[in-house]
Amino acid sequence: MDRNISLELVRVTEAAAMAAARLMGRGDKNKADGAAVRAMRIALGSISMDGTVVIGEGEKDEAPMLYIGEKIGNGEPPKVDIAVDPIDGTRLLSLGLPNAIAVVALAEAGSLYTSPGIFYMNKIAVGPSAKGAIDLDKPVEWNLKSIAEAKRLPLEELTVVVLDRPRHEQLMREIREAGARIKLITDGDIAGALMTVLEDTGVDVLMGIGGSPEAVVTACALKCIGGEMQCRPYPRHEEDRRKALSMGADLNKLYTIDDLVASDQVFVSITGITNGELVDGVKYSERHIETHSLVMRSKSGTVRDIRARHSLDKLMAYSEVEYLAPSQK
Repeated sequence: MDRNISLELVRVTEAAAMAAARLMGRGDKNKADGAAVRAMRIALGSISMDGTVVIGEGEKDEAPMLYIGEKIGNGEPPKVDIAVDPIDGTRLLSLGLPNAIAVVALAEAGSLYTSPGIFYMNKIAVGPSAKGAIDLDKPVEWNLKSIAEAKRLPLEELTVVVLDRPRHEQLMREIREAGARIKLITDGDIAGALMTVLEDTGVDVLMGIGGSPEAVVTACALKCIGGEMQCRPYPRHEEDRRKALSMGADLNKLYTIDDLVASDQVFVSITGITNGELVDGVKYSERHIETHSLVMRSKSGTVRDIRARHSLDKLMAYSEVEYLAPSQK
């Protein structure tokens, strides 16, 4: 793991973003996701590694590509776990809305948490300046006051990012009663959590219930950048609870970043598909495609901001990925 694989992963997320961005605003989530998945799979397959997808598009029978358990790479060391989200925010992309991103995280084999039978978690996440100031077991108001004190801000200036879901009505009431502001997002809680660690986004904390696979990917990024996250499994209904318990899930356990990614050798790449607070979206010109990515490595704590210009002619000549719109072929 001495090799900085993050610099190879950026080609993976760039490929997924460029393949999916042509379908922005067309209202077809499945087609966009399929394009991103195919591009990501081809690019991952070119990396020298012995990889296993532990967080992917689903089980083998439901997801013919990038399914959980799929082997990726040429089989040579290092042996790694891979978490993929070809499009975090498929609905955002299909509607032409901000903050759709392509994400890949990679860590030493056996280090990424896989939630048995639980697909959602209650989460709280903050950036480095509020590390040590959160406790998921404490009331919302306590956490907001603690974060405000750590960040040396008036509580009224805190901004909390929350997924816009009916299940969060009580949470939103408590946030507003405490005096903080809310930034609602319709989808994409990986991007939402990462907004808390980047200074120029204006977001201070993420709260609420979101996907457990997304929690693991977020933990990988936070391990690289800094910050803190706490999560607890959230069964949506009794059937979820029974299934999770039968598979050995501990529904009372409070998970930290180290529980979700038990390695200090972590690599993450994020590429924007549509414009957002984290990264700019894919841009097209007559002969080029431009991408904007963030590439991270936990060992060094380095975050690289990469803007790339890709030649359409050469991409189409050498790549298996379809980057052109139908009218351009």
